Amino acid sequence: MLYREAGQYKTGYTADMAVFPIAQDRAGIAIILAAVVLLPIVANDFMLQAVMIPFLVFALAAIGLNLLTGYTGLLSLGTGGFMGVGAYACYKLTTFFPEVNIVIWILVSGLFAAGVGVIFGLPSLRIKGFYLMVATLASQFFLQWCFNRVQWLYNYNASGAIEVPERYLFGWALTGARATPTVRYYVVLTIVVALTWIASNLVHGRIGRSWMAVRDMDIAAELMGIRLLPTKLLAFAVSSFYCGVAGALMVFLWYATGAEYNVFDINQSFYILSMIIIGGLGSVLGAFFGAALIYILPIALGFAVPALLAPFGLHIGADTLEHVRLIIIGALIIFFLIVEPHGLARLWQIGKHKLRMWPFPY
Repeated sequence: MLYREAGQYKTGYTADMAVFPIAQDRAGIAIILAAVVLLPIVANDFMLQAVMIPFLVFALAAIGLNLLTGYTGLLSLGTGGFMGVGAYACYKLTTFFPEVNIVIWILVSGLFAAGVGVIFGLPSLRIKGFYLMVATLASQFFLQWCFNRVQWLYNYNASGAIEVPERYLFGWALTGARATPTVRYYVVLTIVVALTWIASNLVHGRIGRSWMAVRDMDIAAELMGIRLLPTKLLAFAVSSFYCGVAGALMVFLWYATGAEYNVFDINQSFYILSMIIIGGLGSVLGAFFGAALIYILPIALGFAVPALLAPFGLHIGADTLEHVRLIIIGALIIFFLIVEPHGLARLWQIGKHKLRMWPFPY
């Protein structure tokens, strides 16, 4: 009886198209946001730096890939490369203009990733499916080669790595050794929430409907008047923008000190892809579900499994535990592909629908 639309009347198109049309949804989101904002008060530095900040970064990258693959139906394996473009662009911008706030350059770096994404998205007009995935895979390897071989990108450092400079935001250290996890967490949370709100509005508007029409049947979409090339290139641009911002956040606010080119390898692309498969294709909320399950679950297993085996005098090595994590992630991907292809987001929708129908049969 607590989850009903009864009595919640809609008096206009704006209310009818709301992202959270039911008052209970809005209250739940408000409670979650309040809990997330208050989390630094009760959480330690490890929880913020090693769990929450990476979770938000991966969720943002998963949203970007979901806009391209889940909403537009364009397969891509270049997510890691686009994240690298954002990270290296932010590094060069902070080097050239050290007096500008680094948060601005984190967002601007997404524009460079968007431009690169548009270039590699040009073949999407002629090819699709597996062949487009191979084309984006080529972009991944090409970009990774550039990160390693073009010394100008990392300022000719002998280590070949990005060295994050120390920057401040309103007097608070944001990057470098003096930056605290609490400050970095709040900045990452603000950026992720703002970009998530923008993505949600995009997919619920004219642009999102165009993307979904192309995904369902591109020929029919073209007959309806949707121009395929601009629509697909816009999807590549927006997706790459989100991935680029996520890459800049990863290096400057998660790693905090620096990163090498192999951080943005093909494994990173597969990692983000597995998140949207498990979380749910074509769902912004599914990106958060997938990031939580793929990233946070292995960390929880790392603490839970040894604790459960300790009373029996058993010990599990770190390498064995890592293999167990990979097995569980692979099994989850296979499970959701077979049982529920739409992922955790679909299960969430089914659960809400059952609450609406209870106690009547489904």
